[in-house]
Amino acid sequence: MSDAAPAAPAPIGGFARYLSVWVALCIVVGIALGHGLPGVFAALARAEIRHINLPVAALVWLMIVPMLLKVDFAQLAGVRHQVRGIGVTLLVNWAIKPFSMALLGWLFVRHVFAGWLPLDQHDSYIAGLILLAAAPCTAMVFVWSRLCGGEPNFTLAQVALNDTIMVVAFAPIVALLLGVASIHVPWGTLLLSVLLYIVVPVVAAQSWRASLLRRGGHAALEATLQRMDPLSTIALLATLVLLFGFQGEAILAQPLVIAMLAVPIIIQVYLNAGIAYGLSRWLKVPHCVAGPAALIGASNFFELAVAAAISVFGLRSGAALATVVGVLVEVPVMLSVVRIVNRTEGWFGGAGSLAVAGRDRNRP
Repeated sequence: MSDAAPAAPAPIGGFARYLSVWVALCIVVGIALGHGLPGVFAALARAEIRHINLPVAALVWLMIVPMLLKVDFAQLAGVRHQVRGIGVTLLVNWAIKPFSMALLGWLFVRHVFAGWLPLDQHDSYIAGLILLAAAPCTAMVFVWSRLCGGEPNFTLAQVALNDTIMVVAFAPIVALLLGVASIHVPWGTLLLSVLLYIVVPVVAAQSWRASLLRRGGHAALEATLQRMDPLSTIALLATLVLLFGFQGEAILAQPLVIAMLAVPIIIQVYLNAGIAYGLSRWLKVPHCVAGPAALIGASNFFELAVAAAISVFGLRSGAALATVVGVLVEVPVMLSVVRIVNRTEGWFGGAGSLAVAGRDRNRP
């Protein structure tokens, strides 16, 4: 990573600035369509191969491949310049978050809310929560980092490192925690989900990136990213509509279940963000690194979680519902973390930021 200050971040677009609004609209539209057109959504639900729902898979690919185009694995060579920040996020992402979520799921699903949640879905709810926390955010983290004026090279390096680790660690961690929770692990389907939603998209995106750079340099890459950004956004919104269409009846019929499943998810977001942010301050990490470190540590790769839950446990399962609840709460809760990070920059004194210019106008 270069020691020079990067260019000022581009102004935040309407989509990122009003994320909560778009998510709310998708929830309403998805539930309404699912309720009004049950036959259509039932047909979409049946479009699967080996438990992999094809519409969801296609949308997840359209959503994450353009995002993965931004990831420069060459940045891994620069992690040595931000060893403390990288160490904080690795600790939170891989040693704390999955295990704390498994503990919170066990505590709230099997004890605190046990009497109000359907007994036959307890294991499935916990499995969904574990899937949600077992993979750090890849796509939306670029938005979160940009909203808090994060150092872009750090964000890129951390995402590249997390994606590399995720290829080999996601399935074993999920299997370990599901086993600890006494939940049957369908290894074949789990490994197929890892192949489809992590390995293949990473390879495809990096091959595409290399081809663009070889043929037209960074100008070609940037032009492609600009063209693909609307497609990725549309895929994200369509995924939300589809997921809430599939789960609309369950959400309308079980609003209390949704609220109870949201509790451990919200707690783990603030818990892990707080741990990452506090450790960063204690280690005297600059604010422009501490901010994205907290956000990367707190956010989840909900696209992968939803797809894996549907593949492993089924479209109508409690696991799928739990991951959709994660989608429901992710945006507003993460935006609140962004606001906290932005309003506490003074805690980091003069060590502040490598990306001060233009930040104030981009803050939510």
